[in-house]
Amino acid sequence: MTSEELAGAVTAAAKPAGLAVVASEAGPGGATTKFTLALAGNAAKVELLELSDGFEPGRPDLMEGMKAYLAELAQRLRNPRPDCYVTLHGLPLSFGRFGWPFHESTSGADTSLVHGEVRLEDGSGSALHAKVAVSMTVTFRDVVPAPEQPFAEGFIYNAVRKTMDQGQLELVKSGNRQPVPLTTRYYSAKQKKFVFNDTSEEQRKDFLACKAYWLSGVLGSCRPVWMLDPRDAQYLDAAVADLEKAVDALIAGGLLEAAGGGFAAATPKLMELARTLESIKPAFNEEMRAGLTNM
Repeated sequence: MTSEELAGAVTAAAKPAGLAVVASEAGPGGATTKFTLALAGNAAKVELLELSDGFEPGRPDLMEGMKAYLAELAQRLRNPRPDCYVTLHGLPLSFGRFGWPFHESTSGADTSLVHGEVRLEDGSGSALHAKVAVSMTVTFRDVVPAPEQPFAEGFIYNAVRKTMDQGQLELVKSGNRQPVPLTTRYYSAKQKKFVFNDTSEEQRKDFLACKAYWLSGVLGSCRPVWMLDPRDAQYLDAAVADLEKAVDALIAGGLLEAAGGGFAAATPKLMELARTLESIKPAFNEEMRAGLTNM
């Protein structure tokens, strides 16, 4: 497929989702094409889509997956920070600098890799980040329709979030790439779906309240965020209907304000509650770090 044909296929798939291709360029080495997609009516909201020149848009299964990805992307682009997510343990992270698609390992291992970066987004301009190398085994590759961004980005981001919650990634000011192994333990062959966390109704409410606090309140000046993201549903091993139920409970409790279409904003009550909890959280004694003790 020529780059012109690929561009035509992406443009045709983007339009029904409410997106427009505003630019395209060859990726590193000329083996990929990077498309800049903008939200229709808001050219300031953009996202990069990188596809290999070997991508086959003529395959119906791949185009259906592409359309689903673009429809979700259009919703996320309405968020104040479309690149940001929270972990189950409450860390706000941004994802960026991912080089798609997967490439084969050069170390001799029989794995495919994708490199990227996650950053701490606590509103303070923190320099803490983690460069990651996500590795996919041969067995895992068999359950992925294509090792391309639209089909892998969701479970890659969820695997990174899960690994961060497990304390196996370190946020640093500088450092080498840290491994994120992606194995079949994240996939249920019986249920034919990805599985990352087993959560209760209460945990899902806490997660969504935390999401609203960070993405709407702290990073978005209390603008609405998409609360029914299927990517979060996968991460929490829940249905979108479960998220909707949790959102309704938070709205009833005055912690969220509904904005329609699955969007909601943090309320002053939520922000005040979060500040109260922050005030009672134990903090590290910096004087002890410096050795200033009275022992």
